[in-house]
Amino acid sequence: MEATLLIIKPDAIARGVADHIIRRVENEGFKILARKRLRLLREEAEGLYAPHRGKPFFDDLVEFMTSGEVFALILQRERAVDGLRQLIGATDPAQAAEGTIRRQFGTSKTRNAVHASDSSESAQREIKFLFREGEWLAY
Repeated sequence: MEATLLIIKPDAIARGVADHIIRRVENEGFKILARKRLRLLREEAEGLYAPHRGKPFFDDLVEFMTSGEVFALILQRERAVDGLRQLIGATDPAQAAEGTIRRQFGTSKTRNAVHASDSSESAQREIKFLFREGEWLAY
């Protein structure tokens, strides 16, 4: 079993589609190990997206991710990282495959409803960044 991180972004929270996204994830066989609702501080968003520092979209992404509340979820199943990436679809909702979360709920490359870890290493780093030890079940 593998764990990964899903963040439901402020645009999806504001539009009231978080529950729909969570149901989709559960219907795909993901077990929720932990979840929390929070509002990221600028420093937290910068730390979370540190691998993208210096890229043209970094500042806009940080600004957006601090604009409202998010849901952070630790998910688990076989091949969790790859399975979740396939379920959410491409970063740009217009390029995402039909039936993916971003295609259904995203409106732009930044306001694309969700963030998901892109590797097992990223998942471990991001989970430790957002959840303290003991806030989730052992995996």
